Amino acid sequence: MATEASLPASFLDTMVIELSYQNLPDSDQRLEAIFQAFGDLLFILDEQGTILDYKVGDMQRLYVPAAQFLRRRMQDVLPSNVGKKFSEALREIRQNNKVVQIEYCLPTPQGEGWYESRLVPQPKGQVVVIVRDMTQYKRSEQKIKDQLDQLAALRSIDLSITSGVDLGQTLAVILEHVRKQLNIDAATILLLNRRSQTLEFAADVGFNTTALQNTRLKVGEGYAGRAILGTDVLHIADLKTRKTDMLRSPFFKQENFVEYYAVPLIAKGQALGVLEIFQRAPIDAEVDWLDFMHILAGQAAIAIDNAVMFTDLQRTNIELTLAYDKTIEGWAHALHLRDKETEVHTRRVTELTVRLARQIGVSEDELLHMRRGAILHDIGKVAIPDNILLKPGPLTDVEWQLMRQHPSIALEMLQPISYLAPALAIPHAHHEKWDGTGYPMGLAGEQIPIPARIFAIVDVYDALTSNRPYRQAWPQAQVIEYLHLQAGRHFDPEILPRFMEIIAPQDGTGKTGEEGAKKKRRSSGLDWSG
Repeated sequence: MATEASLPASFLDTMVIELSYQNLPDSDQRLEAIFQAFGDLLFILDEQGTILDYKVGDMQRLYVPAAQFLRRRMQDVLPSNVGKKFSEALREIRQNNKVVQIEYCLPTPQGEGWYESRLVPQPKGQVVVIVRDMTQYKRSEQKIKDQLDQLAALRSIDLSITSGVDLGQTLAVILEHVRKQLNIDAATILLLNRRSQTLEFAADVGFNTTALQNTRLKVGEGYAGRAILGTDVLHIADLKTRKTDMLRSPFFKQENFVEYYAVPLIAKGQALGVLEIFQRAPIDAEVDWLDFMHILAGQAAIAIDNAVMFTDLQRTNIELTLAYDKTIEGWAHALHLRDKETEVHTRRVTELTVRLARQIGVSEDELLHMRRGAILHDIGKVAIPDNILLKPGPLTDVEWQLMRQHPSIALEMLQPISYLAPALAIPHAHHEKWDGTGYPMGLAGEQIPIPARIFAIVDVYDALTSNRPYRQAWPQAQVIEYLHLQAGRHFDPEILPRFMEIIAPQDGTGKTGEEGAKKKRRSSGLDWSG
């Protein structure tokens, strides 16, 4: 029930005028004064709702001619749902003697109309009903709501486009909004395959069958194929009169579609596909409806264009990455041409480094950089003379000074290449030691980058287990014991045990392979622990 504070000013004016005539000789004069003051439709009812009198005023949109209402109950001459509202309002007036306001919808000769009625109690149990046509207001209100819904739909589509989800999901979101906002039965999007010059099914919504999911139309074939050749919308008002075009599936007749639109999807001047709209009844396509159809088609075109650009960019990045990696491998190969053992060593340490890094939880992105760093770990040796690099015996102090420059040479070579910046830790720091006695910078502990700490263990292990010109490979047990002795000296003491899990897993007795080897070695009198 409406209160005085909530009533519009126009209604309060009515009440003021009504009250101003309290001193007129009788109620008939007072009501006549009210009738003359306002252009709204007015009724006088008794307490049961019987219409005693009326005034049409300026309002001509009537459910039935007002003259036919006389001496009949308002509840009986109106549709049952509206009559029920009047019955409840009259009951409330009898109980509380307060103004009651109701809203309702009625069919009229001009179409559906919305009305507001204010029921004002009068002396002797009579009720004045002031009826105001709110159709234009309601239509404006609905139009604003529709526009807000459309803005929300466009926002949802924008978020889907920019969120990076795949094209299929984005098109599904767009089609759901097409169906809801345009109030249509079904829609589908066909994408243009430029290589084959065919339109191919991409997404659909609202179909009862799989009628169009195998669509492959040549450009120029069918309605969609013709639509993509131009920029205009192709509209078929009655599909049932067309005998050939839409029968591209034996199931299509089961859909019972009547009306059809084909909207070319164009972005940056290029045709990308077609939005098809299907309806099982005629569409009341007003200007606003057509405008929003074009807007939604434009959003679909943007989504497709973004997806194509992203795919092309991904392909370009993949090709560029492959080119970079081939270049890296080429540099490493240049070093391998001087020393065949270096090539085999590089392949082994790269694979084992990645395995250990994955074992301790390094991310896949970082593994890619570590792989490149491992491949290039000895690239600085290209500047080391052959007589030192390939020397079969021990190096002199001077030769060692030159050899120890290769990490710094690697940094000098690779640092200008920004693409390789994340991979520099291994080439530059893989000869650093946990206790700070390594080179070239004398880093200690956690100052050493994790990739270099990982690689240092693998590099030493591979060197000791491989034949070299100046010595034979060590037995596995001796290498394992040596690595244990270097924990906290050369190697990170937390990473080394994870490496041991890879190269010396536990045997069936519960002891590691290294422990079993050590026991066997000592029983035979062989011990390299000193």
